Amino acid sequence: MMQNLLRSTLIVFVTVLIGSCRKTEIKPGTATSIPVTKGLYILNVGQIGESSLSLYDLDTKQYMPDQYLTINGKPLGLTANDMEIYGSKMYIAVTNSNVVDVVNPKTGKLIKQDSLLNATIESPWFNYNKQPRSMAFYKSNVYISCYDGTVAVMDTTTLSVSTKITLPGFFYQEGLVVQNNKLYVADSGFGVTNTVSVVDLATNKEIKRIGVIPYPVSLAADAYGNVYVFSSYTDDFQNYIVSPGGVTIIDSNTDSVKPAIITGKGTVEKSSIPISINGDLIYYATGDNKIAVYNAKTQTRVTDSFVTDGTAIQYPYSICANPVSGEVYVGDAKDGLSNGLVDIFDRTGKLEYSFATGTYPVKIKLQD
Repeated sequence: MMQNLLRSTLIVFVTVLIGSCRKTEIKPGTATSIPVTKGLYILNVGQIGESSLSLYDLDTKQYMPDQYLTINGKPLGLTANDMEIYGSKMYIAVTNSNVVDVVNPKTGKLIKQDSLLNATIESPWFNYNKQPRSMAFYKSNVYISCYDGTVAVMDTTTLSVSTKITLPGFFYQEGLVVQNNKLYVADSGFGVTNTVSVVDLATNKEIKRIGVIPYPVSLAADAYGNVYVFSSYTDDFQNYIVSPGGVTIIDSNTDSVKPAIITGKGTVEKSSIPISINGDLIYYATGDNKIAVYNAKTQTRVTDSFVTDGTAIQYPYSICANPVSGEVYVGDAKDGLSNGLVDIFDRTGKLEYSFATGTYPVKIKLQD
């Protein structure tokens, strides 16, 4: 299954260049340094385990294939999974290297690297590291979901992990989000669980578990107190893991579940379901490789396919919506063996242009 590529040490593949380009694709020139004032960061999981952080200038169309390597003189690490900008810093969770990198988003310079190598769990069956996956922010803390059944808490001032939140009985936490002074964490369990853990951020204690569609992966929060839990479609019959996928909506005021808005292969089969919120609009990938749009204010589906000009997206792996221009940036992982592609659509869903990036572009963030 596709998600297994991100959940274990990556199998060595031969990386090949994209053999064909879309008619509007441009081939940006590379640069060793870019004084970016308005650009895109693209976090690429990579092949052969090596991840990269690309930088693309939206004005000059200059492209730096791996800004992290260029600026810091060393590779990012193995299987980067999440990248977030909070305040004046960028945080990157590098899963199989068991580190969280804190980076200056203006320059790409590494500020500090927090190792989670020694924070292990022990059991009669295994002993392994935390493997940071996803991040959320609240006041002066970064909350980092981990594969050892915990959420690590990093102070944004000291840039050190100060404590951990243990979620009893579950391993392989995935996405998480803060809403209404609570932390909601997807209890993935490699597809065998169907709950979201709720943590009181005043005490850092789990207060509730909420039943959702099986295999919760990605979470998002709107401005109206709702939490959206995106569960992956999977049909791993060999391991007896079958789920139709879908979206569960939780009212954070009561922690009650609203009717699901999608069922029946509603979301993609992978370990990271791309989501982006721009005002009242939520953009997310569906099981048939489309980008659907949902209105958080009216609680209605806007469209099953945001793309209006027939542009085909082979494997949507990341989404980022620009709150100023209304543009939507979609990272297409293609076949997972060749370089990925970033498509830039205008607010009406028409393709403006594309550019090639690394393999498995898992996260796209605007850099001002």
